[in-house]
Amino acid sequence: MTDPMTDLLAQKGVLLADGATGTNLFNMGLMSGDAPEMWNTEHPEKIIALYKGAVDAGSDLFLTNSFGGNASRLKLHNAQRRAHELSRVAAELAREVADTAGRKVIVAGSVGPTGEIMEPVGGLSHANAVEIFHETADGLKAGGADILWLETISAPEEYRAAAEAFALAGMPWVGTMSFDTAGRTMMGMTSAGMVDMVEEVENTPAAFGANCGTGASDLLRTVLGFAAKGSTVPIVAKGNAGIPKYHDGHIHYNGTPELMGTYAIMARNCGATIIGGCCGTMPAHLEKMREALDTTPKGAAPDLEEISAALGAFSSTSDGTDGAGPTRGPRRGRRRADS
Repeated sequence: MTDPMTDLLAQKGVLLADGATGTNLFNMGLMSGDAPEMWNTEHPEKIIALYKGAVDAGSDLFLTNSFGGNASRLKLHNAQRRAHELSRVAAELAREVADTAGRKVIVAGSVGPTGEIMEPVGGLSHANAVEIFHETADGLKAGGADILWLETISAPEEYRAAAEAFALAGMPWVGTMSFDTAGRTMMGMTSAGMVDMVEEVENTPAAFGANCGTGASDLLRTVLGFAAKGSTVPIVAKGNAGIPKYHDGHIHYNGTPELMGTYAIMARNCGATIIGGCCGTMPAHLEKMREALDTTPKGAAPDLEEISAALGAFSSTSDGTDGAGPTRGPRRGRRRADS
């Protein structure tokens, strides 16, 4: 069984994904602390503009505005009963943009973490996590998403629960994790460990990889770790546009469009075939990434020195696979994957 994304990947060889959701919505007036998903019904014209920004910049696929659209996260805004509706509308708006793009564009239904800690460390049971993810997945399916896109996951238990939920929904999926703690996720998963999990999970994703984290250099080191395992499942690289800096009351990312163009080429050379941006990545970055991928032949995989020289220093000396990193970190508060 194939899916629209896998079919398009087979045709093109490499797909350009989209950029940030939060960064672009903040530029449109979203306030810190507000739920972006509420804009699906309150400001649909702005969500359409968000989607069109990625498509017009050359993205082959874009994520829906539904990262926090699950009942657990929406509970913080007393909107937990709207999880299915807000996810459905996010996909409906995306479907409208994709269907009028004039070329094949994939609608990927974004699914973020629940924000809770799963048993045995926390109180969220596997069954409840599956139920939460299934509701969101079903809403995205009803709205017309081509594929589901799990992102910014830290705990393997949550990844597996989402995989089960997506099987119940009857939808293909992509699953990425965030490696932001000395080369590991906050809950201790390494790049090698993720590949093992992807190979073992019953509902295998159509692609897997890394998103967000720290800088682009760290993310590409993680991608090299994925590639070293030799999995045949396509790899996703969705790195931040540089390093966040606090300036005049706002977070800004220092990655230029030119740097993200270099990152895109290096991500492909590292082994990724689905390449996009995360926090701080705007249409101007995507345009340079599109141009770079279209005009630069694929080269050899870079070594760590080449990556750091081009994209900046690594945030840690370890990639987590040598046993030097933490094995099970405490879970911090919610951070938008797509800011």
